[in-house]
Amino acid sequence: MLKFAEIDLDRMVEEVLAGKEIARETAAAILNCPDERLVDLLAATRTVREAAFGRRVKICMLRNAQSGICPEDCSYCSQSKISKAEIPVYKMQSVAKLIEGARIAVESGARRYCMVCSMRGPARNDVEHLGEACGRIRGELPELELCLSIGLMNREQADELKTAGAGWINHNLNTSRRFYPEICTTHTYDDRVETIENVRAAGLSTCSGGIIGMGETDEDIIDLAYSTRRLAIDSVPLNFLHPIKGTPLEAQRALTPEKCLKAACLFRLLNPRSEVRAAGGRELNVGARQADLFNAVNSIFVNGYLTTAGWDWSQTRELIERAGYEPEPV
Repeated sequence: MLKFAEIDLDRMVEEVLAGKEIARETAAAILNCPDERLVDLLAATRTVREAAFGRRVKICMLRNAQSGICPEDCSYCSQSKISKAEIPVYKMQSVAKLIEGARIAVESGARRYCMVCSMRGPARNDVEHLGEACGRIRGELPELELCLSIGLMNREQADELKTAGAGWINHNLNTSRRFYPEICTTHTYDDRVETIENVRAAGLSTCSGGIIGMGETDEDIIDLAYSTRRLAIDSVPLNFLHPIKGTPLEAQRALTPEKCLKAACLFRLLNPRSEVRAAGGRELNVGARQADLFNAVNSIFVNGYLTTAGWDWSQTRELIERAGYEPEPV
């Protein structure tokens, strides 16, 4: 087994920037980097991150457009059919409310606004409704990037939403192919890959990452990271499990700040030109070391994560600036 001390970090960075995929044994060594060498891993990763994105950080904001009525059984999710979490439950918000959310996103410093719906996949009227919202937001706020997260999608649906003005579709792989049946049985890993392929075929940008800390092995994390690279994902959100009372994973707490940072470095080194975003659970799991995330990520969420709270724009901007970075201008 390769040890982290045996990696020539300068050479690794040079090869990553030249487009070479790091070897799997190198990926394993990165994920198992000794804590006392983490500063060196962060410095090497920062070189790769800044080669593509400089010292800017893109702000993103989520909108829970339909809450708590999903028929899927994803074990991490407070909105799934098996969840007993006490959360708001409501059907699709009106177009007016979705537009209001876009305005709030801009006021919160966000460059990207993602409307998320708890559902297996959109019905015909859902596509029409969200398409109308995208068109009207695009007309009022043309510089705001629009993302939708609406479950499994076919090519026709993706084509229609692209025409309406959506730019990105989020559909996370969540974990490795091997571990996927442990967290969901109502659809498959391959169903998710098919949606990603439909999104790309429609000319939409892909947004797909995963959740670290659900009980998976290091090998599963590595498999997920390689999948995001080999699927050429445009934007990779990296979540760190925030256990929610009432879900099957409510007692799962396996992460340290250092483990989160090593995972972020791995995803950046395998995706040197893609956006990598610190997503749900960063406040809980990375805590006082959140500023170190910017060595790997170039994007971050503000104002929470659907059914869990998060830092607001003011707190997040202070974090970014204290780390020596700057938010992308709106």
